[in-house]
Amino acid sequence: MSKPTDELFKNVISHCKEYGFVFQSSEIYDGLSAVYDYGQNGSELKNNIKTYWWKSMVQMHDNIVGIDSAIFMHPTIWKASGHVDGFSDPMIDNKVTNKRYRADQLLEDKIAKYEADGEADKAAALQTAMDNALKAEDLPRLKELIIEQDIQDPLSKDKPDWTDVRQFNLMFSTQMGAIAGDADVVYLRPETAQGIFVNYLNVQKSGRMKIPFGIAQIGKAFRNEVIARQFIIRMREFEQMEMQYFVRPGTQREWFEKWKEARLKWHLALGTDAAKYRYHEHTKLAHYADAAYDIEFDFPFGFKEVEGIHSRTDFDLSQHEKFSRKKMQYFDPELDENGKPYGNYIPYVIETSIGLDRMFLLTMINAYEEEDLSTPERQDSRTVLRLHPCLAPVKAAIFPLTKKDGLPEKAREIMDKLKLDFNIQYEEKDAIGKRYRRQDAIGTPFCITVDHQTLEDNTVTIRHRDTMVQERVAADDLEKIIGGLVSWKNLL
Repeated sequence: MSKPTDELFKNVISHCKEYGFVFQSSEIYDGLSAVYDYGQNGSELKNNIKTYWWKSMVQMHDNIVGIDSAIFMHPTIWKASGHVDGFSDPMIDNKVTNKRYRADQLLEDKIAKYEADGEADKAAALQTAMDNALKAEDLPRLKELIIEQDIQDPLSKDKPDWTDVRQFNLMFSTQMGAIAGDADVVYLRPETAQGIFVNYLNVQKSGRMKIPFGIAQIGKAFRNEVIARQFIIRMREFEQMEMQYFVRPGTQREWFEKWKEARLKWHLALGTDAAKYRYHEHTKLAHYADAAYDIEFDFPFGFKEVEGIHSRTDFDLSQHEKFSRKKMQYFDPELDENGKPYGNYIPYVIETSIGLDRMFLLTMINAYEEEDLSTPERQDSRTVLRLHPCLAPVKAAIFPLTKKDGLPEKAREIMDKLKLDFNIQYEEKDAIGKRYRRQDAIGTPFCITVDHQTLEDNTVTIRHRDTMVQERVAADDLEKIIGGLVSWKNLL
């Protein structure tokens, strides 16, 4: 049963808490803004998404390897990458409400309103004026535009009194050292990519890697987001799954197109409606890029980026060569079309970067369904998560029909044989129907009921989540049945 998008989003957020997927961090202390904890089912789902990405990116490619770099890195790394000088947002405060906003987002919201009202000329003119101000880093002009457009505080009906616009660096800083007075300032990494770039030489030499090759990583990143909203879409502590693919200069466009296509296929393999995805081309490129696309998903609040594919040229390795004074060149012994060796060069890089938390939310929204099961005789419904079996937090639940007659013991005996290979839950509380509903709500693909017939012939009833069809099977066949349906071979 379809629901209005705003209601769907609220219901998914509520479902995440009720069934142990996502909790507000530090909730008993009234919470910490834009920071979330993953519960018992959420952490399982999140780990399964990671596994799917890691297997498809590392295990299925013989020229891509994975690393796990430290969160703390030498502070000069962030100078080389441009984060110290350029990783900031233009912020403006309303003195009346003491609320802080991104100046460019206030203007973008106004542009969107013009477009929605059919005033394309006004939208285009404001877009051009904002772009020129941002490009020139003309912060006073941004404030002028906000006042000229009579932009109000989004959270207040009072007339705003805007402060000057100023740049706000998004990196968290701390001090490292035994004595605070002598400590050096270090940063919590705002992205995981730099940990790959500074380990490029180590990986290339120790792994005897040949161009083209990739380095993948899953890890936490931290950004002091002032405007954090839409649940886990924008957080201050988040997780990324990134791969940097090192290629010969001149071949970057070919590899960019290959990875752009491959990454969308990865998403669609989960069974998501292709109409909910789209590419968004960046026409205004970062200074280090020569091509950039986002893969966007149609969330209940509109299309938002889930993954970025970027052609980063040789910027990152060149910067680290400059600041570290260590050669980042690769010696390529192969011959070009003229029979000459390629020799030494700094590789170009194709980046694929996916936000794990956004992928988690996408998966929950796509799987969530409130299904009407009513018949002329009775009203009935269920909430079900139609997760791909590979991603489901719990693969199967074992139910003894009753709490007596040796059925719990038999059920646990069956569970013990399965739990080494699968995440299995045991439930004996409440009627079978209620147990089914609880497992439907967390996305468990299979429920296995142990009854008195099981004691006679060692068969059980297996019930399928999506169809609710039940069949009688031999208990000894469960490992094969479940394994075949939740195998990663079904995705990769």
